[in-house]
Amino acid sequence: MAAHITSGADALVMDARDHVATAIKDLQAGDRITYRLQDQVLELTLADAIPFGHKVAIGRIPAGTEVRKYGEIIGRATVDIAAGQHVHVHNVEGIRGRGDQARA
Repeated sequence: MAAHITSGADALVMDARDHVATAIKDLQAGDRITYRLQDQVLELTLADAIPFGHKVAIGRIPAGTEVRKYGEIIGRATVDIAAGQHVHVHNVEGIRGRGDQARA
């Protein structure tokens, strides 16, 4: 599914189910960023610096939530994550290929 990239966006959200946006440039804590979610242009103030290519929470993500990017589950939040926080290995655990979590 192709998405139109609007000039001036700081981060991209590819699927309406996503919990995160992906930074398309280095972003600093306190920056007010713009991203598009379907037909809406939204803004968010960053709590953390977000390096290029990394993820930022676009809404609150409670601990235990399966986190989505590109419409796919990429892991599970290990702590509560606030909107504007960096989403990475320090607060999300991978769940793919985890034999210890396989269903019987």
